Amino acid sequence: MSKEEAKLIQRAKEGDPAAFAEIYDRYQPAIYRYIFYRVGDAATAEDLTSEVFVRMVESFDDFTCSRPLLAWLYTIARNLVIDHYRSAGKTIMVPLSEKLVANTPHPEGAAELTLDQRRLVAAIEQLTEDQRQVIILKFFEELDNETVAKILGKPYGAVKSLQHRALESLRRILESDEG
Repeated sequence: MSKEEAKLIQRAKEGDPAAFAEIYDRYQPAIYRYIFYRVGDAATAEDLTSEVFVRMVESFDDFTCSRPLLAWLYTIARNLVIDHYRSAGKTIMVPLSEKLVANTPHPEGAAELTLDQRRLVAAIEQLTEDQRQVIILKFFEELDNETVAKILGKPYGAVKSLQHRALESLRRILESDEG
């Protein structure tokens, strides 16, 4: 944790509303994206993101600086998504195609990229829930393995193993689609 984040946390623990606003501004986009990838609906993602920050404020006194604030927020978000699906009785969808946007000005290249993205999204949806979580956090949110481990409540080695198995599964799925 950086000194800057530690000072921000201290200000928030002292009840400084500006500190909470700064935390929200800094971390809300990442939390929203994470939730959106899990629920696939903008309105639900907005509601759950708001709830993450409400819960953060309500339990901020319990937060310890033993891990990054963002890791704690991801944990809250992950638990809210799990609760959301338990109460709704639905399966988890991962609309990753929102993140995968074509950068090419050439129509043929854009069409090919779109097909590749659809194949990747379909392949990711075939992974286990833990594998999907690791892929989203590691490659779409660009978090390091240590942070992913803290968010998922798993040992560092387990995250590395999950990542390896997920990538191997993706390779097999994508290769089988080609044949």
